[in-house]
Amino acid sequence: MAYLPRNLQPDDANPPWMNKADNAWQLTSATLVGLQSVPGLVILYGSIVKKKWALNSALMALYAFAAVLVCWVGWGYQLAFGDTLVPFLGKPDIHALDQKFLMSQAFIGKYPNASMVYFQFVFAAITLILIAGALLGRMNFIAWMLFVPLWLTFSYTVGAFSIWCPQGWLFRMGVIDYSGGFVIHLSSGVAGFTAAYWVGPRAPRDRERFPPNNILLMLAGAGILWMGWTGFNGGDPYVASLDASLAVLNTHVCAAASLLTWLMLDILFYEKPSVIGATQGMITGLVCITPAAGVVQGWAAILMGLMSGCIPWFSMMFLHKKMWLLKQVDDTMAVFHTHAVAGTLGAILAGVLANPRLSRIFYMVDDWPKYIGLAYGIQSGRSRAGVRQLWVQLIGIGFVFVWNVISTSVICLLIRMVVPLRMTEEEVSEGDNAVHGEEAYALWGDGEKFDNSRLQLVHEIEGAPLSKSGYGL
Repeated sequence: MAYLPRNLQPDDANPPWMNKADNAWQLTSATLVGLQSVPGLVILYGSIVKKKWALNSALMALYAFAAVLVCWVGWGYQLAFGDTLVPFLGKPDIHALDQKFLMSQAFIGKYPNASMVYFQFVFAAITLILIAGALLGRMNFIAWMLFVPLWLTFSYTVGAFSIWCPQGWLFRMGVIDYSGGFVIHLSSGVAGFTAAYWVGPRAPRDRERFPPNNILLMLAGAGILWMGWTGFNGGDPYVASLDASLAVLNTHVCAAASLLTWLMLDILFYEKPSVIGATQGMITGLVCITPAAGVVQGWAAILMGLMSGCIPWFSMMFLHKKMWLLKQVDDTMAVFHTHAVAGTLGAILAGVLANPRLSRIFYMVDDWPKYIGLAYGIQSGRSRAGVRQLWVQLIGIGFVFVWNVISTSVICLLIRMVVPLRMTEEEVSEGDNAVHGEEAYALWGDGEKFDNSRLQLVHEIEGAPLSKSGYGL
């Protein structure tokens, strides 16, 4: 090793199997994905809802992020990526808290398990936060506190093991899910819609008039979400590679094309360019490209952006008003359309447009019957392999859909036996102050509603003087 520069020579902190650049990129990617949740979705949720639900919406996201981390290192990681218990789930244990395990090489990549546990955690966390988007404005917070660890344990880990773990049955079949189109977006869209059915709708006055309390702040959260997707898709090759660079570029190209398409449709049909609509178009583009980010060419990313700007827009603006089931369920943030519909679209298009050469670079295999899109299969005379790939994608979609409907329903019914799924009518009517004893914009009010808040009581107990705004200054 004498020929290596001193900073590259192995030592106790840098074993020979570890690549410093890959490790640095993996930690950076994970942190970018974490920032999508905190503060990205915390800000987006807190600002896109009515003022009276700003704090509750933001706290649902913040709580999920913290709760998932504790559950993930406790048992979730091993259920999703551990030794096989059954073909769709790993064995539960506490290896993710063991120093020897955390400092040894991960099952894939040239970095330690600690980096992999952290990277996979932020994906699990954002999935639960996306589900919260369907439940804003009426779910009992205690019920949400129970829902998060239960759904992580009995739903998320099953999808992650089946599709991402090398021992998973769908992974072995050759399903293409580059970075979570199935595991994260389709799962969260279906689970959010199912949970919204069991929780029930918001108050009629909240559904009929739903003005965001701060659209500019919503755009700040959306911007963090968009830029954070650099790590979301760029980190999934588990190496700082050519494929990672391609995935990042494709991600942003697809998002931009989708945003522009959605915006044009709003102008053509409603004669006004909607800021919220543009944000929805951005999200559907990011979701659609996720299962295929590093295995499609640039022109395919643009095509996927055009389709993700059209099809979810049509399902949200037209089908939602026509289909009985969609009208019955109050999906606050339209998670079903932006994540389930867009995720399904991306999963199908991955089975059509996946370039076999790019798939080989990502999966590092030489298996022609797998990982070849239908379009390339037909072009290369391997149509049977292309048809097989599309069929595998459809099997994966069906499995994720059915499993999330069943598991989410069972979890909601079990929670309902312990605590109500919905807030009380008083809480639904009043909002944050009734639920948390706090308000998002109390600083700009006259302080009247602050008099009975918990922060007021804290200051009174401590004997701190209170200003008119309610803060001890």
